[in-house]
Amino acid sequence: MAAKGTITIDQELCKGCELCITFCPEDAIRIADGLNARGVHPAEYVKQHCRACTLCAVMCPEIAIEVYRE
Repeated sequence: MAAKGTITIDQELCKGCELCITFCPEDAIRIADGLNARGVHPAEYVKQHCRACTLCAVMCPEIAIEVYRE
């Protein structure tokens, strides 16, 4: 059985580079409609099929993503 997980994204740290979106094999991350304090659209978790692979967290240059395994 594949691991399941969830992630949290600190939207104030996010610079909207979209690396997490590019590397997420489950398409569980998207760009938010709203802006953060930096004036960019941050990434947001869409609560779908995260398998806790941690690729998003590893690729994030701002260390804004934490992955939790269930």
